[in-house]
Parts: sequence; structure tokens; C-alpha cells
Amino acid sequence: MFTEQPTMNSLFSQLGLGSSDEEIAEFFETHRGLNKSQHLHEAPYWNESQAAFLKDAIVEDAAWAEVIDQLNIELHE
Repeated sequence: MFTEQPTMNSLFSQLGLGSSDEEIAEFFETHRGLNKSQHLHEAPYWNESQAAFLKDAIVEDAAWAEVIDQLNIELHE
């Protein structure tokens, strides 16, 4: 069975956020600079459901883990 690797666009959609390339770029511009010692899911701009999803996907090494790692890198720059 073939399953497609999640993309940044599909991750943003899963999180209930605008998922166009422009909306994602704007989100990065607005939220980039997350404290290096802070875990991604602890960022103040996630709601409880979004934070739980991000944390669980990494802990479980889910299919989303790779794209969440990319998100983490973008927001910590």
C-alpha cells in the first residue's frame, strides 16, 4: 500500500491553519524565532489540540514526524 508523505501544506491543513504557500510563509514570518530551549509544541500560539497533535506525532514517530521536524526548524530560526 502506498501512502503519500505529508507535506507542510497538509500539516497546516491538519492543524486547522491556512495551508496555501502564502499563508504558510506568513505564519513563518510572524512566528519565527521560537526560543531554542522551548519545544515546538510548547509555543504559545498553538491551541491545546494543535500542541497535543504536534507532541504526539513526534513521540510516536508518526508519518507526520518528518514534516513536523521541518516546521520545528523553520520556527526556531
